[in-house]
Amino acid sequence: MSTIAVVGTGAVGSSIAAWLIAAPGHDVTLCARTPFDRLRVETPEGVLDSTPRLLTDPASAGPVDWVLVVTKAYDAPGAQAWLDRLVGPATHVAILQNGVEHRTRFPGLDPARIVPVIVDIPAERRAPGDVVQRRSGSLTVPADAAGRAFAALFAHSPIATILTDDWLSAAWRKLAVNCAGAVNALTLQPAGIAHDEEAADLMRALIRECIAVGRAEGASLPDDLAEQVVDGYRAGPADSINSIHADRLAGRPTEADARNGVIARLGARHGINAPLNRMADVLLRKGGRG
Repeated sequence: MSTIAVVGTGAVGSSIAAWLIAAPGHDVTLCARTPFDRLRVETPEGVLDSTPRLLTDPASAGPVDWVLVVTKAYDAPGAQAWLDRLVGPATHVAILQNGVEHRTRFPGLDPARIVPVIVDIPAERRAPGDVVQRRSGSLTVPADAAGRAFAALFAHSPIATILTDDWLSAAWRKLAVNCAGAVNALTLQPAGIAHDEEAADLMRALIRECIAVGRAEGASLPDDLAEQVVDGYRAGPADSINSIHADRLAGRPTEADARNGVIARLGARHGINAPLNRMADVLLRKGGRG
């Protein structure tokens, strides 16, 4: 029996929690701001319906075997309040967030006990505890002992757990996809805007900045990555809305820093200018709701 706490019950957090609850060998607790009685997740394999154990006050939490942090990247302080109570001497902490700074967002944790996770699970939250998971998706982790232990938590589920010897490069490839999504958020247009050549050129330029900085950070990124990403946007559903676009529509804070600002910040360390990602970050943080 593994004791698991899931911090964050948005679309991805709820989907992850629902699959963990479905495994008889897991004892799962949800940690959230907003209480709800039932967790219902529509998945490609059917509906997962449960009555979860849910906490809304970190003071009521205690140490567990695993903590899965599935909050927005900017809410690291809120997650830390839970970690202060949930992490014991033997606890592993999996960080399921956007960006490439999974380890550095939580400097108080033992780096050896952190499992950085790249998440690709398209899901939408209709209300607290009510989620549609569009695709089984994947979770990518380092191919080490902790990564393998994390992957084992999902052995019963259709979610693909990918072990990689080069997590850094995988994270920067995902960041290339995410940084291009600023075009959608700024124009308030879904994925189909990538068929517009001017918009596609802007996506490519954002990605090229990402490639330059990622390589300086040690990532191995192909020369044609920008074209691959644009092709991916064009191949998907034209009405698909990414998370940063959805956040802006809803008037919520966005992860602009983790998706665009980080490229400019890390680029500055290497003397690499990333003006387009810097501009996207500033406009998204200060622009408010569309």
